[in-house]
Amino acid sequence: MRIITLNVNGIRAATRRGFFEWVALQDADVVCLQETRAQEHQLPQALTIPGLTGYFVDSKRRGYSGVALYCRKEPIEVRRTLGWDAVDSEGRFIQADLGAVTVSSLYVPSGITGPPRQAFKMNFLERLLAVLAKLRHSRRKHIVCGDFNIAHKTIDTYSPGRNRHVSGFLPDERAWMDALVEQVGWVDAFRVVNRNPKQYTWWSNWPAAWERNLGWRIDYQLITPDLRECVRAASVYKESRFSDHAPLTIDYSVQL
Repeated sequence: MRIITLNVNGIRAATRRGFFEWVALQDADVVCLQETRAQEHQLPQALTIPGLTGYFVDSKRRGYSGVALYCRKEPIEVRRTLGWDAVDSEGRFIQADLGAVTVSSLYVPSGITGPPRQAFKMNFLERLLAVLAKLRHSRRKHIVCGDFNIAHKTIDTYSPGRNRHVSGFLPDERAWMDALVEQVGWVDAFRVVNRNPKQYTWWSNWPAAWERNLGWRIDYQLITPDLRECVRAASVYKESRFSDHAPLTIDYSVQL
């Protein structure tokens, strides 16, 4: 099973940059997208992946947020809500049951615009922790993919000292990730097979940030512990730029 996740920073923009041509060649079983920033009825025919069916959740606000799942296997069930109106109206979650595995595409809010939005983010994370704890202790295998807008460890951002006061690397955000992994028991699938530093998935628009690899690792595939031994390979694709994020691909020895 191959799963790819990417914050596309606008699905139509990613199309113009060649993302759908690239992903069609990757033989993925599931593709998780975040920040689609389009209503489903606006999507052109070009936004298809051969052999996969797309499922979408749009933000009520046009040109904002939104998530999607493309699945090779027909889902048993698709869920499009967390049950919180303020969050669901922004289109931040979609989940599909695929055989014995449940895959979710999640887009955590950013707090970079200021204190009110940071407070919204922290409230979201607090409620999400309870949701993820429930999933973790369910009887199903779960993979939650997406842009968490948090760099967990010091090796996950290019300058821990400079960024310690920046949303996305604040102590309470990192403590939330600690709790998710160390207490609730979720596993960072990428780190199962790659412990190296400077493995980033997002770069700001600062001059030369991409060229100098001044990035952050804020995109994850988090898995329940029963999938840890199934992780076979993980990679971040940087040969082409489809977004300010890079696609994260993980292979699992799991049959859907």
